Amino acid sequence: MKIQQLKYIREIANHDLNVSTVAARLFTSQPGVSKQVRMLEDELNVQIFQRNGKRLTDITPAGRIIIDMAGNILDQVEGIKRVADDFSAKDHGSLAIATTHTQARYVLPGIIQDFIKLYPDVSLHMHQGTPTQISALASKGTVDFAIATEALELFDNLIMMPCYRWNRSVIVNHDHPLASASSLTLAALAKFPIVTYVFGFTGRSQLDHAFGKAGLSPKLVFTASDADVIKTYVKMNLGVGIVASMAYDPEIDKELVAIDASHLFAASVTRIGFRRGVFLRGYMYEFIRRFAPHLTEDIVRQAMQASTKHELDNIFKTIALPTIN
Repeated sequence: MKIQQLKYIREIANHDLNVSTVAARLFTSQPGVSKQVRMLEDELNVQIFQRNGKRLTDITPAGRIIIDMAGNILDQVEGIKRVADDFSAKDHGSLAIATTHTQARYVLPGIIQDFIKLYPDVSLHMHQGTPTQISALASKGTVDFAIATEALELFDNLIMMPCYRWNRSVIVNHDHPLASASSLTLAALAKFPIVTYVFGFTGRSQLDHAFGKAGLSPKLVFTASDADVIKTYVKMNLGVGIVASMAYDPEIDKELVAIDASHLFAASVTRIGFRRGVFLRGYMYEFIRRFAPHLTEDIVRQAMQASTKHELDNIFKTIALPTIN
């Protein structure tokens, strides 16, 4: 059994059983990958993949267990390499982060700027996507950290740690009736067309829950994953915008009025997650601490030792999360 064989079967599982794609990604040949997979199956005397001719069609029950175990072994191997790297070059390396537009645009710039000044020899790579895509990238080990509000709980091999709470603001043009209203209610809000986030993005589930609980069915005329796009369409009088409060800048968004809506919607929590079993280098702990100061290296190590969600929740239940507006 070879490490390379384990890597092949994991990559095949992660790329829809497409051996050609895996071969291209790993800079090898398709026949070479197929041969190594066959050799591993022969050695183990068990079929990992089901086939129709030469084409892989599914993963066998035994194969799913083997691939999961192979992933754990490969994580440990990568951890060994990182330990060696950490002791030989503590301030050199790379850091890959997957996050949403809201985090990348409004929360992370200052943190990343300071981090790069502190670690100029660490190359930082940012991936943007939907919360589900972000979580999947971290779950597969494609990125080191996933930062999002939604969907991180969909992958049980991620360690998720709460970073901060945030809420929403309603944004309208200066001449809109809500701009001069004495108080904002869900009923008043539901009377107007609404422009907000796509479902599954940036705490959107809290909006749906609040309106549903109140028995209201707001008219969503436009949804987007980008707060800047939402603000653009609000300026066009397409509807009333609902965005994360952090996405409104009174200097940049002078054409709009922001109305606090934190009394209407439950606060959302943004989390940072990484794959269980990975080795975090020193600068990775530092990035987490700069993003969420309460997540010290000691707290993160405790989280890594937690074997259940209940144990993980207990670590953070006494920590008062900061609120970002």
